[in-house]
Formats: sequence, structure tokens, C-alpha cells
Amino acid sequence: MSAFTDAEIAYLSGQRLGRLATVGPTGQPHVVPVGFRYNPEHDTIDIGGHGFAQSRKFAHAKANPRVAFVVDDLASVSPWRPRGIEIRGKAEVLASGGERFGRGYDPEIFRVRPQRIVSWGIEPTRPAVTVPR
Repeated sequence: MSAFTDAEIAYLSGQRLGRLATVGPTGQPHVVPVGFRYNPEHDTIDIGGHGFAQSRKFAHAKANPRVAFVVDDLASVSPWRPRGIEIRGKAEVLASGGERFGRGYDPEIFRVRPQRIVSWGIEPTRPAVTVPR
């Protein structure tokens, strides 16, 4: 069974850009836009990119795997209807998998395993969920 609802999976599958927050060695947060894919086989968020293995976010996640990831947009501006999902979890750093993102992507990726999911505007009754582990 997925940690995500069907509506959350559909929303994530329709998006391609999110924001990843990592923590640097001094404790300073670092937030950057990243490409991602929902991975139904592992029920994870896979994050990769060009020059990914040389990035600050990659070094941060290797040292401290605790991350937060947000995808959001506006379903409508009239009426105002923001929607999004925040996923907190641990980033598993993998040496391969990024080639599935597209040509030129680094093979290295993060696989974010959700520990807490908070969504808004996707389903009217979805509460914040802490994923049992």
C-alpha cells in the first residue's frame, strides 16, 4: 500500500519541478529547484539532474540524509486555489537511476523515502500523515 493517496500520486505524476531542502554542515538550510519523478515501484520521490553529483545538495544529502521536498502550484487564480504537497524523509543516495530522467542527466540520484506527508488543495479531507516505518 502506498504512503500517498491516488490523488497525490496523480498530482505528483503531472508535475516535473519541485523544491528540495537540505541541511549544510553548519546547519544552514539550502533550498533549490529540482527535477523529480514519483517512483511507484519503491513508493518514493526520485530526484536527479544535470551535474547532480557535483552539486551542493548532493554533498549535503550524503552527509545528512534528512530532507524536505515540496511541489506546489495554483490550480486556479479565480478563485484562488493553491495546491501542493510536502514530503519529509530521508534521501538515499544512489549511484544509478538518473539516466531514466532523460539524456544528459547524471546517473546519481536521491531516492526520498517519505516519513511525513502534508498536502493541501489536492484532497479536501487529507490530514497530515506520518508514514509508519
